[in-house]
Amino acid sequence: MSVVDQESLRSLVGKFCDNTAVIGIVGLGYVGLPLMLRYSEVGYKVLGFDVDNDKVSRLNCGKSYIEHISDSAIADACNQGFVATTDFALIAEADALIICVPTPLNSYREPDLSFVTNTVDALLPHLRKGQVVSLESTTYPGTTDEELKPRIETTGLTVGIDVFLVYSPEREDPGNADFITKTIPKICGGVTEACREAGLALYQGVIDRVVLVSSTRVAEMTKLLENIHRAVNIGLVNEMKIVADRMGIDIYEVIDAAASKPFGFVPYYPGPGLGGHCIPIDPFYLTWKAREFGIHTRFIELAGEVNSFMPEWVVNKVATALNCESKSIRGSNILMLGIAYKKNVDDMRESPALSIMAILREQGARLTYHDPHVPRFPPLRKYAFDLSCIELNIETIKQSDCIIIATDHDAVDYELVRQHAHLIVDTRGVYREREKHIVKA
Repeated sequence: MSVVDQESLRSLVGKFCDNTAVIGIVGLGYVGLPLMLRYSEVGYKVLGFDVDNDKVSRLNCGKSYIEHISDSAIADACNQGFVATTDFALIAEADALIICVPTPLNSYREPDLSFVTNTVDALLPHLRKGQVVSLESTTYPGTTDEELKPRIETTGLTVGIDVFLVYSPEREDPGNADFITKTIPKICGGVTEACREAGLALYQGVIDRVVLVSSTRVAEMTKLLENIHRAVNIGLVNEMKIVADRMGIDIYEVIDAAASKPFGFVPYYPGPGLGGHCIPIDPFYLTWKAREFGIHTRFIELAGEVNSFMPEWVVNKVATALNCESKSIRGSNILMLGIAYKKNVDDMRESPALSIMAILREQGARLTYHDPHVPRFPPLRKYAFDLSCIELNIETIKQSDCIIIATDHDAVDYELVRQHAHLIVDTRGVYREREKHIVKA
């Protein structure tokens, strides 16, 4: 390690130790915003960068746009010196730059790194010696050293000597009160040993436990393994659900019974498909990268096929149930109960409810929805519905030919629904007792 490297690194680490470092968070969404709050809470000055003018204006007024993050938390951060901006020239003021931008799939289910690469390209004119850059967006192994490192070094700065580059995957779980940013262990891998040391200094003052790994590739693969583990097990239980359904067996009773085993079994529950910003997407980042090494990830892709089929499975159950009532999907009033991707959040990214709605609309259903966390259907890249949340009462329940429970929010009166609905298709196991007008899907 050169003398210049040591001086630059010691200066940077010292700023993190005495809380004088300026933290720059690029991307103020479901990952970046909680991270900003944590750094502000500890006493760091935080600059938040985003390309959305409305979002930036709202945050600077002390207002949140994410349901589980309160206005008061944003206001407190502003009082601590937090400033949101669209001006990337302020990048030079930051000692740390934490990139929290989306990594979606394109129409061919291939990684779309454009948000990451465009963000890094926007940072380049303003990078300076003595900064640490951390990528938190989920991606395939090799992204940090193959895509980010060469871009950074086009500026004349050398990674590991002038600037320090790490990968530290986000592990946010929106709406989960049991685990918050501070208490979720943080994986961190650096391009060099000096980079890793800078990454440790960046996170150890705000996260209870930092887990260092030997490289950015290990950190990138760790994040993928976590989410592939869930995707594969959910795919397994969804397939088991289909088998159990054909056999006339209640899969939820089976899972509950199996969960009584104190070792060797972890309960996973079926649903209408995968949702959220990670689990439906991340496995395909690895399958794409694996092809570069001549590997066909059959197990992962099979789970993806099963999970992707679930919305169609639900619609088939709806069609069969309506047919038993001498009705068809076309012309039926269908009420979607819950459209967020999971319970008790307002996050609709990759929600399987949207796929179900799209299929039903194509088949001629008249759609409404009730979701206490989503007052109006937002503009989305893949789906457009001109709908607002309707009130859930006896009248709206009785007016529906079929009610689909797609997301099992706690703030819903399921007993009211059970008493007055003509037909319920339950994709979440809300109702465990067998009743004639309740179909489990």
